[in-house]
Amino acid sequence: MKEFRREFLRRAGLTAAGGAVTLAQPALAQSPARKAAVATAAHEAYFNVRTYGATGDGVTIDSPAVNRAIQAAANAGGGTVVFPAGVYACFSIRLKSNVALFLQQGATILAAPIARDGVATGGYDAAEPQNPAIEPYQDYGHNHWHNSLLWGENLHDIGIFGPGLIWGKNLSRGHDDDAELPLSGKPGVANKAIALKNCRNVILSDFSMLQAGWFGILATGVDNLTIDNVKIDTNRDGIDVDCCRNVRISNCTVNSPWDDGICPKSSFALGYARPTENVTVTGCFVTGGYQLGSVLDGTWKRHVNPVRFFGHGRIKCGTESNGGFLNITISNCIFEHCRGFALETADGARLEDVTFSNITMRGVRGAPLFLRLQSRMRGPKEIPVGTLKRVLMSNITSHDADPMPSIFAGIPGHALEDIQLSDSYFHAAALSSVGSSAVVKMDAADKGFASSGFGQAGPAALGPDGLPQELPQGYPEPNMFGDVPASGLYARHVRGLQVSNVEFATAAPDPITDAAPKPRPALLVVDCDTVDLFRLRLPHRVRTNQFRLHNVRDFRLFGCQFYGDQQIESVDDHLV
Repeated sequence: MKEFRREFLRRAGLTAAGGAVTLAQPALAQSPARKAAVATAAHEAYFNVRTYGATGDGVTIDSPAVNRAIQAAANAGGGTVVFPAGVYACFSIRLKSNVALFLQQGATILAAPIARDGVATGGYDAAEPQNPAIEPYQDYGHNHWHNSLLWGENLHDIGIFGPGLIWGKNLSRGHDDDAELPLSGKPGVANKAIALKNCRNVILSDFSMLQAGWFGILATGVDNLTIDNVKIDTNRDGIDVDCCRNVRISNCTVNSPWDDGICPKSSFALGYARPTENVTVTGCFVTGGYQLGSVLDGTWKRHVNPVRFFGHGRIKCGTESNGGFLNITISNCIFEHCRGFALETADGARLEDVTFSNITMRGVRGAPLFLRLQSRMRGPKEIPVGTLKRVLMSNITSHDADPMPSIFAGIPGHALEDIQLSDSYFHAAALSSVGSSAVVKMDAADKGFASSGFGQAGPAALGPDGLPQELPQGYPEPNMFGDVPASGLYARHVRGLQVSNVEFATAAPDPITDAAPKPRPALLVVDCDTVDLFRLRLPHRVRTNQFRLHNVRDFRLFGCQFYGDQQIESVDDHLV
């Protein structure tokens, strides 16, 4: 990281000596006016926003002064714009190539209120026009970047460094029910804290973000992106990387109860399908279980009503999935009081070559692991159904999850391929006598949300054969399948499934009721080909009916607790 930062400073025209940052003279040919600007900047060593008129009093709109400082640094060939301690109320801040922002300890960039009821004057930059033909392919927030607190487009060699705070207090979350905030589509309204489009060589590190709007960080078409040691405590998405290449996300903390924490995507927002590829996520903590702001202030207050809030906070690829997800590595991360890990290709993306390892999960809502290939196909008609293949998951421990199995599911004619799960432990809460807690935890408002296709399908999702419905065009969420009749793993339409050295446990045996006279099997395997199960440990020392096989070919079971080795060439419907 230090070497990368030194290289950034060199490219930006800065050199570090004795801990002080000074501006080096660019070697490029320059006009006399530009040379004079460079000479002036060299004497002041950095670009202090107060020098350009910023007050930092939290009331005066400081974005004009900040943008003057950024422009001065850009005119000088590059530099670092410094925010001393203070609260800088700002509308849109426009980033420039070869310019870094440095937020000193005690410095806060505050999203200013727009003109309402005489509170303030002015507003944020207007959302740029988007091609109406492609706008329906992704949500409004993905289609626009200029309507943000900080934004940049077609830039190179830029950075934002800490240890200050970016507070998106007056940013829109994009929800219709936000009575206290304006809607995203209105003029002058911003809905993102940081938005970048078609940039390269970007470093974001060491700062904190609070209440960051629809997206804390939205990077679209950004290559060579590093996000390190950023703490985000927000009310929708934390970090979204969309159609990006060569991305490193490390040592970040994200609390995002109302939406996803770290979310690679591959939308059609650029006007064409571009994969997100070569992505590393490591050393991160994601959660959706704490009240807004309580992670940053250190109080760690749990939500008082865990029934109503959705508790997202997870790491997920999707659902926007037109281009592809290639070469993704996620490791050494912690999930707490949030949804589990999700890989979703719904709109034609190739989702291939993924590793997920050394993971700790506690209190996961829904499925600990959710791999889903389906055909929502929100995109150009010529894009075919995608693929999901070569996924290796290992060294995972999940404790006290909802009583819902992990789910690996394709659709007829489009199977997941080469999926491996190994050296892991999954523990789920006890199943309620009235249904899984994944169902009964939802209140009426949640179920209304679900009925629109965004989640819980409910017990009716089971077909007459007792199997979950296929739902190839639904919104991809684990709850779409309702009460899945398995406690550990539900696999459907998978070709080449290997599960080895894994324990599936539950807090208590399933209750026996008139509606459920038998406990759930640990594994439900449906419409699968080439299934290898090695050295599995199963719940409560039950010696029979732990595996339900339906339309399965080439099944092998070796070294499993209480079971003899078995090979089955083909089976229509069978309990093992």
